[in-house]
Parts: sequence; structure tokens; C-alpha cells
Amino acid sequence: MPRMPQLTDDPSGLLDQTRRQLGRVPNLYATLANSPAALAGYLALRDHLGRGVLSARLREQLALLVAQENHCTYCVSAHTLRGRKLGLSDEELLRTREGADDGDAHADAVLRIAREVVRTGGRVEDAVLDGAREHGVSDAELGEIVAHVALNTLSNHFNHLARPELDFPEVSA
Repeated sequence: MPRMPQLTDDPSGLLDQTRRQLGRVPNLYATLANSPAALAGYLALRDHLGRGVLSARLREQLALLVAQENHCTYCVSAHTLRGRKLGLSDEELLRTREGADDGDAHADAVLRIAREVVRTGGRVEDAVLDGAREHGVSDAELGEIVAHVALNTLSNHFNHLARPELDFPEVSA
């Protein structure tokens, strides 16, 4: 049961911005709008990362992986749907949730280091970092990986707190 209301009236215009970007306003955003500062910060980081060096597919894989690591059914559900729309197969979605990409060594390295960032709070061992670099993960990508972990952890933790109604086909985390 939701713990916070989903707003429809938004004088800040942030929900309209969301609707223009996504074609609709997911319940997460309508609930996060209770704090315009939090929603604005979330949208700004999401927007900037969307123009970064990581591909849309990798960004979606990162979001799904982080949601799985944080046991967020809302976000696992949302990012499974979005991943399918980007062409990820059910097997690729499952492997992503496990922190792996069998078809692309670079993407696999990105997911593996992201999982370590989540699990260690960023205290990644030198050998893990060296392994990512050996597979072509750049410093720019490392920065964005940490930023994606932060962005998605924010939405995961907010979902745990607020419990917005699930508005995607459910995929259990």
C-alpha cells in the first residue's frame, strides 16, 4: 500500500517535463514530486547521464542490475520492460540481473564493476578495477557507472520508503 500520495498537480512543471520525456508519468515520479527538490535533482542527473558516454542499452542494464541488487521490485519491473523495448532478450535480462553480459566483454566488465560498487559502497579492490580497465572501461565510464549506481539507488530506496503503486508488469526482485 502506498505510503505517500501521487501528485497530479505540480506547479513546478516537473511532472509535465517527465511526461514529455517519457510519454507518461510513472508513479515513482508522481510520488517523488512530493519533494520538488528531490524530483528536480533526480531528473537533472538522469538527463545529464543520458548524454554521457554509456549507451542507452548499458544505462538500462545498469538500472536493472542496481534495482536487483537493492531488491526493488518496482524498478526491476520498470527496467525489465524498458530493457525489452531496447531489444534485450529474457536471457539477457536475467544475466544482467546477475551482473553479467555474455555477449559483450566490455558490457560484462561494466556490469561487474557496477555490482562491486553497489556491494562495497565504492570500495572496489584494485584487481577488480584493473580487470574492468583491461576490458576497455574508461575513466569517464567509471565515473558514470558510479553516478548511475547513485541515481538508481536513489529511486530504489525512495520506492522502498514510499511504496508507490506498481504501474508496470510485475517482475519480482
